[in-house]
Amino acid sequence: MEDRLMTVKELASYLKVNERTVLKLAADGPLPAVKVGNQWRFRKAMIDAWLDDQMLGISRRYVDMHTAFGPASMLLDLASCFAPEHILPAMESRTKLKVIEELASHAHRLGLMRDKNWFVGALIERENVMPTATGNGVAFLHTLKRNDREVVQPFMVLGRSAQGIDFDALDGRPTHLFFVLGLKFTELHLPWLAKLTQMLGRPDALMALLGAPDATVMYEVLSEAERKLQSAATSGAP
Repeated sequence: MEDRLMTVKELASYLKVNERTVLKLAADGPLPAVKVGNQWRFRKAMIDAWLDDQMLGISRRYVDMHTAFGPASMLLDLASCFAPEHILPAMESRTKLKVIEELASHAHRLGLMRDKNWFVGALIERENVMPTATGNGVAFLHTLKRNDREVVQPFMVLGRSAQGIDFDALDGRPTHLFFVLGLKFTELHLPWLAKLTQMLGRPDALMALLGAPDATVMYEVLSEAERKLQSAATSGAP
């Protein structure tokens, strides 16, 4: 299905939900939509970007992705696609484009992807549809489409900017932490990323990442925060 405007009925069929659910999500705000007269219309590219954020755990879950897309095809934990050498603790970039280029170059040097220019273009394409900076100083960059030929293995790289960069964040504030995801498969559920979003919602973890002296300590901060969440989930603690 090409990029086009969709009606409520078409979107309900695409998401495999009822039309009342689509109307509620549009009216309440989380679903990207525009009202023409008294009719809602939805751009497919923006819906797909929003679904990506739903699948990846970047934003609050509104749609049952297992119902819409079938069972998850791969489960990953943090250590399986992330390491201290994946982190740039002091980025040199001062603009959005330079951030993307610097992080893509780092992933390419690590051998995580084959074509740096493709990856830069794919990340920019996603940003042009909908910014990935969610606010609170954090952005989760990824591509609209998966590419199992260019991406050698699923990965994450992280860049930190002490001064912060204008990244079109939802809260209008500078972005300091840039998580870049290399996604290899079309249906890829990353449960560690949902946990990562929760970790960064805790001020102590966010401040620890911003104040860590080097990449090794930044990695340890994320690993410890992940362990705490896993322990809380096991014990049933909030």
